[in-house]
Amino acid sequence: MRERSRTGAWGRVVATLLAAWCAAQLCLWLHTPIPWMLGPLIVTALASMSGLPTRSSGWLRNAGQWVIGAALGLYFTPQVSALVVSLWWAIVLAIAWALLLGALFGMWLHRQHAADFAHLSPRALRATTYFSSAIGGASEMTLLSEPYGARTDLVAAAHSVRLLCVVIAVPFGMQWAQHRWGLHVDASLLPGPRIAQWPGLLWLALATAAGAGAMVVVKRTNPWFMGPLLVSMGLTLSGVEWSAVPNALSNAAQLVIGISLGVRFRREFIHTAPQWLLSAAGGTFVMMALSLGFGLLMAWLTGLHPATMILGTAPGGIAEMAITAKVLQLGVPVVTAFQVCRLVAVLMLVGPLFQWVLAHEKTA
Repeated sequence: MRERSRTGAWGRVVATLLAAWCAAQLCLWLHTPIPWMLGPLIVTALASMSGLPTRSSGWLRNAGQWVIGAALGLYFTPQVSALVVSLWWAIVLAIAWALLLGALFGMWLHRQHAADFAHLSPRALRATTYFSSAIGGASEMTLLSEPYGARTDLVAAAHSVRLLCVVIAVPFGMQWAQHRWGLHVDASLLPGPRIAQWPGLLWLALATAAGAGAMVVVKRTNPWFMGPLLVSMGLTLSGVEWSAVPNALSNAAQLVIGISLGVRFRREFIHTAPQWLLSAAGGTFVMMALSLGFGLLMAWLTGLHPATMILGTAPGGIAEMAITAKVLQLGVPVVTAFQVCRLVAVLMLVGPLFQWVLAHEKTA
């Protein structure tokens, strides 16, 4: 019985992969942005919400993050890393902006839905709206909210909606800007090694896999992305240029990441407080508009290309925004550095800040 169940599960994984591949081919034909991620994401989300038995494989998702992390680290040449370090003040401003934006969104969610969730305790309601609005990872924010009695299903739903809106809207916006204004590729921000070669690719795979394993052992966030990213970055900084990551591997990684995002949207998802989902979507588009303005301001302050700073400060996920920058060749290392620092800072600060909010409400 167990063997039959396992076979059925893998059958659904294979069927989902085939549907995702067909969707990617359609997006390639339609010339949509990041076709290898957007096509699989959209078709998997639609199929899942229709009740079809889609399925994502955890180890395939991890492999996809491993490939993307290793590929992004190759952009951190000594010249680029010096640029990123010189932008420390801009990264601090971007972190403060993300925290402020999340706090304002959380206050609005609390005001909008206090009556809808009156059955929750004040502490649980505050935790639900606060952690739903923090611009961090969905799984991490859900776990952090649980000890405070938050509705974790609503927290996870809000982050899923935010990620879906950003991942679909931002690449199309960037592609439109590229066609309209002819966004140029900065050769100084291209990766170190640009040719995939053997056995260098094998050494790169082994080294980055070891980095992922180390991150898993010490239980760090996003180990299959952060471990390979840090190892690949360290190698490139040291002048070690074993190999580039083949485009085929990068495309496959985008495909499985797109699937892993799409399968979150089950049929039950639509029935999870529809008004809450609409608020999450509406708030996300407002945050994107405000972040667009902030990105343009940061571009003016730093002298970097507006598209690079818009992606660097967009309220999306690290891998998704970095993939967009990579495919469109828009300042990958800067975007990655801004997004990684934002995620780490949010994960470190949202808990203590929420404790401060609770203490402030008690004394008010």
